Amino acid sequence: MKIINFMGQRKLAVIFSTLLLVAAIASLATRQLNWGLDFTGGTLVEVHYSETADLNAIRGTLETGGYAGAIVVSFGTDQDVMIRLPQGHGDEEGAALVSLLQDNFDGSVELRRIEFVGPQVGDELREQGGLAMLMALGLVMLYIAFRFQFKFAVGAVAALVHDVIITLGFFSIVGMEFDLTVLAALLAVIGYSLNDTIVVSDRIRENFRKLRRSDSVEVINISLTETLSRTLVTSLTTLLVLVALAVFGGEMINGFAIALIVGVGIGTYSSIYVAANVLLMMKVSKDDLMIPVREGAEQEDLTP
Repeated sequence: MKIINFMGQRKLAVIFSTLLLVAAIASLATRQLNWGLDFTGGTLVEVHYSETADLNAIRGTLETGGYAGAIVVSFGTDQDVMIRLPQGHGDEEGAALVSLLQDNFDGSVELRRIEFVGPQVGDELREQGGLAMLMALGLVMLYIAFRFQFKFAVGAVAALVHDVIITLGFFSIVGMEFDLTVLAALLAVIGYSLNDTIVVSDRIRENFRKLRRSDSVEVINISLTETLSRTLVTSLTTLLVLVALAVFGGEMINGFAIALIVGVGIGTYSSIYVAANVLLMMKVSKDDLMIPVREGAEQEDLTP
């Protein structure tokens, strides 16, 4: 098997990751995220059309009718429509909105559901979502430190933070709506990236104990090469499903699928270059991973 010199490109990888992180952080600091109704508060209205609904026509009707900033998406079938109104529109406007839509549609329009999300609830969701991500990263660090070694924990958490910031930056740059489904996708990205990083870390630990005469760079290159086929097969099969969801799943889960596509792609990259790169920066060696020998056992080995 030909060993791929992954770590020979580690300086370029550091530059590439730094540029992505700077762009993401700059966008988050200036443009911020396009928070969805779940976080900002507002009104959600679900209506049913007797015939296929024209979403563009509905958007135009709402825009001219005084509902600027309304988000219109298909919900389930092409006759069910979900309308999200920004903060400032109350529950009592449901009848007026349905009446406006009915006046601009030849068939019938039926109000199915109307819900109001207050700004206080939105603030609580935003705070709890951030705490959930921080808690996940903290627990991951504890698990990796216990399962492997502290240097591996730092590398794994660095890779996860790298993936989350870049995914958030992507949503900030493109201006896509950030709602609870996207937050759920971010937590899923943490799980996916962690799983990939653990597989690579396990092989690195195994090879450090087995290849006693190889240096750290060589051991990591061998380990990454051995796990490359598994990483690529897992990533590609996952991406095929996610692309299908993004294309055919409808607007309701489009943000969820896009977040996972970006997260899986950058997570595959980070498990190869970010986590392993941090290990080399922290000067990991076989001495960090050797199984300690008990004094009694050592004396038994010396006994003839």
